Amino acid sequence: MFVAEAHTRFADLPEQAPALFEQALSQRGLFFSLPWFRHLAAAGLDSDARLRLYGVRAQSDGKLACVLPLREAAGRHGMRQLEGLSNWYSSLYGLIGSDEAAQHQALAALAAAIAAERPRWDVLDLHPLDPDDPSFEALLQALRSAGMATQRYFCFQNWYLDVAGRCYDDYAAGLPSRLKNTLKRKGRQLDKSGRARFEIVTGGAQLESAIAAYEQIYAASWKSPEPAPDFMPGLMRLCADRGWLRLGIATVDDEPAAAQLWIVCAGVASIYKLAYDEKFASLSIGSLLTERLMRHAIDVDRVREVDYLTGDDAYKRDWMSHSRPRCGIIAFNLRSVRGIAAAALHLGGGLLKSGWRRLRPGPAER
Repeated sequence: MFVAEAHTRFADLPEQAPALFEQALSQRGLFFSLPWFRHLAAAGLDSDARLRLYGVRAQSDGKLACVLPLREAAGRHGMRQLEGLSNWYSSLYGLIGSDEAAQHQALAALAAAIAAERPRWDVLDLHPLDPDDPSFEALLQALRSAGMATQRYFCFQNWYLDVAGRCYDDYAAGLPSRLKNTLKRKGRQLDKSGRARFEIVTGGAQLESAIAAYEQIYAASWKSPEPAPDFMPGLMRLCADRGWLRLGIATVDDEPAAAQLWIVCAGVASIYKLAYDEKFASLSIGSLLTERLMRHAIDVDRVREVDYLTGDDAYKRDWMSHSRPRCGIIAFNLRSVRGIAAAALHLGGGLLKSGWRRLRPGPAER
């Protein structure tokens, strides 16, 4: 048997929580680490966002089985809504911990606690999730058993490279001809002119000047301003402290021209952010910087995977070998009047009736 408890601060989680997050980091990477969630909560959310961190313990020995980091979100029309501790900065989210043997029981306790808590939560929204992870279907089943109507939805396509033990030159030989020709031609032109310089910053004395260059380039790019201005500099410093940072900076005529933030963690190089000053677009400076970071990730860091994270942009297909979906789960609490109304709006009558049949006897409550 398991019991679920809600906490409002990371410091209040059971003492085994850091070890559970560290295990998740080693197995699933950056977006499952405690430093990531702490930084997202501190610098990447609205200042009034309230955390709701659910920990599930075994009643027999008190051992922590899993953690689901959530936050309270502002719902429409007075809706009480819980969301995963993720937002536009998150490329993957999911359950922390729980081995498959105990997963169904632990998730059943978690879902039951969320569904029955008073005042009632009306809606639970989790994204972006890996639908191939065993916890995805287990969580859907647990939410339905707890009396919630559920729906899965598509978030985005994720492109990645399976390095498969290759060196960079072997990998690059398989790139599309158009890309190979561009890299060769533009690279030769810049090498001959001596105008360009490339560096990969991992920390140390160069860190702050590299962050400043990144911000200058980002401001001169086509991209919208960051919703949380402190998030990216803080993430770069965090990654530098952990040895994860690969911040690529390209300059042309001593002027910052292109920047890319790659994060190397748990055998995966995640291409997190990229930007270039549009006045240097004709030089293909962004592609040339990608080439250097890719070589470093494969030949120096010897990663097993390179992940382009969020989005199905056409240029990502040139560099990557595979794609996979990222999905979400939305659940409506059928013990709540507002939850029933939201379920009827989103799911329609047929699916709502199916969910209602699973609900244990008892009136819906506000």
